[in-house]
Amino acid sequence: MNRLRISLLTAALGAALPLHASEPAADAGERSPTDLAGIRVQAHQQTKKSPPSSSFGVGSWKDTPASVNVLGSEYLDRLQVRGLSELARHDASLGDSYAPVGYYQNVAIRGFALDLATGYRFNGLSIAGEQRLALENIAQVEVLKGEAGLAAGVMAPGGLINYVGKRTAEVRNLTLGTDSEGSRYAAMDVGHWLTPTFGIRFNAAWDDSNSYIEHADGRRNFYSLATDWRISERSKLEVDANYQTSAQRSASGFQLLGATGVPRGVDREKMLGYQPWVQPVGIASTNLTALHTFDFTPDWQSRASVAHSRTVINDNVAFAYGCYYSDACADGSTPGNYFAPNGDYDIYDYRSPDDTRVNQQLRAELRGRFATGSVRHEVSFGVDAFHRTVDKRQNVNEYVGTANIHDPQVPVFDPSPLQPGASARRLDSWQRSAFVLDRVSFTDQWQWLAGGRYVRMDERAYDKRGTPERHSRLSTFMPQTAVVFKPDDAVSLYASYVEGLSLGKEAPFWTQNGGSWLQPLESHQTEVGVKFARTDALTLGAALFRTSLPLQYAQPDDSEAGYTFVQDGRQVHTGLELSADGQLSERLTLTASASVLQARARDTGTPAYEGHQLVNVPKRRATVHVDYALPFVEGLAVGAGWRYASANVATVDGKVKVPSYSVFDAGLRFQHTLGQRPVRWNLSVDNLFDHFYWRDTGSTDGDYYLFAGAPRQARLSVTIGL
Repeated sequence: MNRLRISLLTAALGAALPLHASEPAADAGERSPTDLAGIRVQAHQQTKKSPPSSSFGVGSWKDTPASVNVLGSEYLDRLQVRGLSELARHDASLGDSYAPVGYYQNVAIRGFALDLATGYRFNGLSIAGEQRLALENIAQVEVLKGEAGLAAGVMAPGGLINYVGKRTAEVRNLTLGTDSEGSRYAAMDVGHWLTPTFGIRFNAAWDDSNSYIEHADGRRNFYSLATDWRISERSKLEVDANYQTSAQRSASGFQLLGATGVPRGVDREKMLGYQPWVQPVGIASTNLTALHTFDFTPDWQSRASVAHSRTVINDNVAFAYGCYYSDACADGSTPGNYFAPNGDYDIYDYRSPDDTRVNQQLRAELRGRFATGSVRHEVSFGVDAFHRTVDKRQNVNEYVGTANIHDPQVPVFDPSPLQPGASARRLDSWQRSAFVLDRVSFTDQWQWLAGGRYVRMDERAYDKRGTPERHSRLSTFMPQTAVVFKPDDAVSLYASYVEGLSLGKEAPFWTQNGGSWLQPLESHQTEVGVKFARTDALTLGAALFRTSLPLQYAQPDDSEAGYTFVQDGRQVHTGLELSADGQLSERLTLTASASVLQARARDTGTPAYEGHQLVNVPKRRATVHVDYALPFVEGLAVGAGWRYASANVATVDGKVKVPSYSVFDAGLRFQHTLGQRPVRWNLSVDNLFDHFYWRDTGSTDGDYYLFAGAPRQARLSVTIGL
């Protein structure tokens, strides 16, 4: 894989030579169309918009009866956010959900882990979540919180994340970056209208990252192209394509010691289980979307869209897991799927090459407006077909040795001589659906929204050899309704009810029915909220919600394995979300959110699992970021951030928790011109006081892991308008 090695200090030091801020050229707007996006401090910001994937159709932020957060590229660039786990820090309703360094990551919204098949969107269409999602070609990230069945069909009830691609603009920017570990980063953003009706936007990034974890350095190449074709005054075609490759060793998470103790005195910069013969995890992803719109009249528009997303994972890891082979666990008093009480853990040679996930989607929709007397209607209806396949080779997963979390150096063992088997289809899933939504405006103050999606799902699962194992069919209607009341132009109040459907989980291998898939789950959500925006400068929001669905868990019993994976009782998430975003003054910008979330299990038949917070769902979260443009130096601004999470449950019986944490961040921005070229410097320092904390107690395949937060990290970048 090609690498682009550029020394930031060598290539960009000259741009900083004018240490004073020079005045912008008076004719800058006429001179060049290549001003950096957001290069000047703005006195206001645009009002938030609803994502195109919103379950409640198209409307302004205030008219959408759901909790929606929009993170723009200017904000993400300012904080130098490069990955999904870093993105989750900036919304209190989000949290990591098994997000190891060096691997694709997942997050949870409102305490529910996103479905990797349907929880991530690009331009409103599904993409395979098993990829390292890039941000260089993203104009904004939209976080839709709560049930989104009308938008996405069968999905987890927490919500979804939609990435909106950058569109054609006159822009030519080069960004160079480094960090305190010595990483090298370069990105370019070039856009141009080739003709009055046809334009392109090209983004590329090359990243040689030096990880804070030993032996976890990686590299990434990313390319994207967006085209906009105004076919006629009524017709438009938007096409987006991106391709990315990455290679990086994946870092295993810790597990509880003896199933009851949180590891202490560990070095978060050491890689558990490291073996020099382990190859990096390679991930190659391709995402394509196309949208054609046609305006029949000013009131009626058709929308036809198609998407293809493919990711191939070459999974290689010396995986730290359990203590089945440790002498410290030989007496059977410690469950084998946890680390030993003395810190021993087993190392497995895990190889799963050519793990291929493909999502394909086709959607046709008609949107329009009409009136019946004094009552106004905004309607949308259409059809949707979604196809997902998973092809995997029979993996290697063999024990090679045992180590200890306090080893100065991990012992080196021989790899397994076994080789992966042939590739076989493991999943073939179809979702075909029809949806409708009507926004009824009785007056300027009252709106009623009603609609739903009818889904027919046909899914076939196969074992490792490709032999049919399960064939599931279901048909269901997911209704939704909401009322919006606007007492004046600044305030909007809403109440909504939505039903959804999510897929059942696969039983862990260590349960009696290991490998079996449980049936789909119906979920129910009720939400009330208020939104305030007196001007475009500042938006305030609050939402109170309750979501429930059957609980899936390993139930202790008298079976040979001791556990059976079941759906029994319900898990109920009740929460309050607060948000503030925008300008407090001409120079001071605030982005803040807070969440209080109670997530409990009820009526499970296992009393020890009830009456306490569920695993990996902190009861309280908060995030605040402020940015202040200094009055005494034109173009200079300082930023500060704070992230907080309360104690996080790490066991299903609620007896073990990891401590709460507060993490502080800081930043510095300087914008000036060099000659007639705009230049922007960004310096950000995450975890300013180098605090040790556990950021994630998430699970995968039924096992729970602890991931430490990153130590203090400084990043420096410069963006130059060419």
